[in-house]
Amino acid sequence: MSRKFWISTESAVFLISRRGSMTVKTTRKTVDPYIILKSRDLIKLLSRSVPLPQAVKILDDDKACDIIKIGNQVRNKEIFVKRRQRLIGPNGNTLKALELLTKCYILVQGNTVATVGSFKGIKKVREIVLDCLRNVHPVYHIKELMIRRELEADEKLKNESWDRFLPKFHKKNFKKPKAPKRKQKEYTPFPPEQMPSKVDLQLESGEYFLKPEERVRREAEKKKQMQNENSALKQEKRKAAFIAPDESSKPVEASSPSQDLASLKERISKKAKLQGTSLSKAKKDSVSDYISKNAK
Repeated sequence: MSRKFWISTESAVFLISRRGSMTVKTTRKTVDPYIILKSRDLIKLLSRSVPLPQAVKILDDDKACDIIKIGNQVRNKEIFVKRRQRLIGPNGNTLKALELLTKCYILVQGNTVATVGSFKGIKKVREIVLDCLRNVHPVYHIKELMIRRELEADEKLKNESWDRFLPKFHKKNFKKPKAPKRKQKEYTPFPPEQMPSKVDLQLESGEYFLKPEERVRREAEKKKQMQNENSALKQEKRKAAFIAPDESSKPVEASSPSQDLASLKERISKKAKLQGTSLSKAKKDSVSDYISKNAK
């Protein structure tokens, strides 16, 4: 036996059975025939998991609904899931902000977004949802809606243009680096030559006809030869560290004391200039006398 639920209004009665069927019946109080279309919208909202208290609001005259299809907006499934989650936001905060600013109920379910609210709010929600799937973050729209809300409260700016207050976001298209062009190989109808196998190489060297004992002996000799070569190279590297470098036979020129004094004067004067003090002639003479005394 199937359970039945009744939703009664002044102009229509809805019968919802547990099997999934829904029927609409008019009453004697029905005056507006448009209630039939409203009931159709109510059935659509309920089939998309909209809660009953929110779906019943569609029966009011100043309320409307819109079901936005978002499944065919993005081809890649991973990108689609990320952008849909961007619309919901962390813990549903982005969706709550949109509901408060647009005064509409929004439900993201599968490949559709169901909205219930005023005509103006539904139009804005559709624009935000489609822009989100075109890779425009809903935060930009939220910022614009908040500014509009503040401007509406100001009576002085009611009859003026709000373009100077609204933010203008430009989409930046960054050029991707071009992949280097690969050189096309010359077309040849003949396949490449086959590489010689291990058996072919053994046949060429004559190793294939040797006895197993002789093969083992040859392999051991090859290994020993390689070890000797490697050990010789290592010994050469070790000996190179103990070889004394060639000493240059150029005589070292002894610098005269007068040259040393001149170089010291230049250094001291440069340091004084860096510190912001200029040495006078008397100071230079005193410095030279001081150096000559200490040198003696």
